[in-house]
Amino acid sequence: MKQTNSEESKYGNAMKYAAVGTQMMVLLGLGVWGGLNLDKQVHSSPLFLIVLPVLALFISLYQLYRQLMKPKK
Repeated sequence: MKQTNSEESKYGNAMKYAAVGTQMMVLLGLGVWGGLNLDKQVHSSPLFLIVLPVLALFISLYQLYRQLMKPKK
């Protein structure tokens, strides 16, 4: 059974944005994990735990913006 272009486009967009959401969650998780480990090593209580996830969030939002502004083929 062959899919039409609208079905392929619909599922392609859904998978693209699901991947962006997954990437955002992974970056935030790595930011929290890295912040906790750096705070333990440097003994700077919540500094890196706050800074790294916020940095990861900005990076994720920038990547989402680039993905949305990419010209369609």
